Amino acid sequence: MLSINWRVTAAYGYAEVIPPADFAWEYLRRHEVYHRDFQTISRVKEPGAADLETFAHRWGLRFPM
Repeated sequence: MLSINWRVTAAYGYAEVIPPADFAWEYLRRHEVYHRDFQTISRVKEPGAADLETFAHRWGLRFPM
């Protein structure tokens, strides 16, 4: 379980003015299943393109080419 206190509203005032991508990251970085998936794929020395595509698609990620 993550140890982030989401109920401290003063810590999130900046969320009203950040771009949508940054707001999405604020959500994603707190998601336990994302953390588990990231740990799994990051343990692979050279993940295959299909694995990376599946990971990116599942979490709505886009990477610059």
